[in-house]
Amino acid sequence: MAQELLSTFGQSLGEVALLPDTGGVFEIRVNDELVWERKRDGGFPGPKELKQRVRDVIAPERDLGHTDR
Repeated sequence: MAQELLSTFGQSLGEVALLPDTGGVFEIRVNDELVWERKRDGGFPGPKELKQRVRDVIAPERDLGHTDR
């Protein structure tokens, strides 16, 4: 999934980092904004949903083509 984000957003994204934690924690943050939280959002995101949420934070005006359909 990290490669999907880097392929889609390239330099706009900066970096993708994995930070280990305990207790079933799975969060995805863009800068300091929480865009996905496993318990809150009900599991793990698919690539399409994750790309849309990341886009909404870093470039809301950007069209993701087929991903937005």
